[in-house]
Amino acid sequence: MTLIDWTRRSLLVAGAAVALTLNMTAPVVAQTPPGVLIVGQIAEPKALDPAAVTAVNDFRILMNVYDGLVRYKGGTLETEPALATGWDISEDGTVYTFQLREGVKFHDGSDFNAEAVKFNFDRMLKEDHPYHNTGPFPLSFFFSAVQNVEAIDPLTVKFTLNAPYAPFLSNLAYPTGLIVSPAAVEKFGAEFGRNPSGTGPFKFAEWRSNEAVVVEANPDYWDGATELQAVVFRPITDANTRTAEMLAGGIDMMVEVPPVALSKFEGDAFHLVEQAGPHVWFLILNAKEGPFADKRVRQAANYAINKEALVNDVLEGTAAVAAGPTPPAFAWAYNKTLQPYAYDPEKAKALLAEAGAEGAELTFYVTEGGSGMLDPIAMGTAIQADLQAVGLKVKIETYEWNTFLGQVNPGLEGKADMAEMAWMTNDPDTLPYLALRTEAWPDKGGFNSGYYSNPKVDELLESARAATDQGERAKLYQEMQTIVQDDAPWVFVANWKQNAVTSDKVENFALQPSFFLLLKDVVKN
Repeated sequence: MTLIDWTRRSLLVAGAAVALTLNMTAPVVAQTPPGVLIVGQIAEPKALDPAAVTAVNDFRILMNVYDGLVRYKGGTLETEPALATGWDISEDGTVYTFQLREGVKFHDGSDFNAEAVKFNFDRMLKEDHPYHNTGPFPLSFFFSAVQNVEAIDPLTVKFTLNAPYAPFLSNLAYPTGLIVSPAAVEKFGAEFGRNPSGTGPFKFAEWRSNEAVVVEANPDYWDGATELQAVVFRPITDANTRTAEMLAGGIDMMVEVPPVALSKFEGDAFHLVEQAGPHVWFLILNAKEGPFADKRVRQAANYAINKEALVNDVLEGTAAVAAGPTPPAFAWAYNKTLQPYAYDPEKAKALLAEAGAEGAELTFYVTEGGSGMLDPIAMGTAIQADLQAVGLKVKIETYEWNTFLGQVNPGLEGKADMAEMAWMTNDPDTLPYLALRTEAWPDKGGFNSGYYSNPKVDELLESARAATDQGERAKLYQEMQTIVQDDAPWVFVANWKQNAVTSDKVENFALQPSFFLLLKDVVKN
């Protein structure tokens, strides 16, 4: 019996146990196979091409299949060598020369080398590249400063930037910088996202739509083989079902535990893991048209929503109220002088009256679940009640995660007035640059779905990413936060402490501040 056959049979047994548990008072505990880790995810992945996706849900799989030139050190957002053994940076900060690891092969047997690195970045950044049509590449913004990539020799690659770009190394460690097999892209074309090949500790085995993505151990991994034989990523979109599966033993690990379910995992049979990281949960407001085109109405929404109640009652204290667009986990760049918008319904009503927006009708997009979304239906319902309490009329439209992204990412114009959103980021540049600049409007390729525009914010963000001194970058980001908080293009809701739960059979697992799921060193008894 093959590993995949064994895994499928185990899943059937586990599923039967879970079905019994859902209909009985006492749980029926399933037996998942040793050496095979079954992970309950929040949604089906969109694709397994790291250059083509944006959701942490997908990243959690990808980080186990691929490597980048650099990676984050365990427990930090500091970079260290990975597929590159080292690098040199020119004095002016515009040329990065990487020395590559020798003898590494992709899972399909082809060689990793400088030409493979060049292929990856040219595919993303050059419209005339023969495989550029395997995109779109929504986070290619991360490497917009790259002017040229040159393979100096098989183990040396040089990146030339058009200006100093402070987040460059951090972005290389992000999933968009993961290196894919050129041979696999050439073979599968636009279907590469269903047939991935990287150099990571696990290699792709199969993808059964809406059922499981299976990866198996790469015995030749350059950084040492994993003890796990395989990992099965199961999409279980309903949080209650995911909780029941975990309690019944149908899955070994559950990410993003609903706050109301945390108490169910107290005891020796489970290990609850928490880790702070740079996360912002917010509401995108349509600043281009409708009521939220008026700053006073956007500010009114921030005053109307009782964020303390959301954090304490809905999220059971697993988050803190957000003060602005930059999470406090970026301590060096965070503006500590900002205070969150107070809960002040009377002030909200006064602003609405001043703007002539009393009784305005709003369409609100809510998702059933998604990366870092924090009990989104319960949050959306509570937010709807708070806005209605100050006289606004709010209609909720609820979507599955990938459908939701398909509605929100192209922009809210002509569709909705507001939408839930969450970002986990690697650098204080990332979220505002991709979602608050004028040049990041959806029709220009970014994620500024509410069409916010402020020339001063644009100027500050461009200056900050080119500044090589961290202190100077910090001042620029802090000024940006002050302006954005006042402009209120979003309702700033919460900064979350991520969590996961594992069974007592799982050892050596730790969450990362990057929000990635790194499983190479995990043991499953």
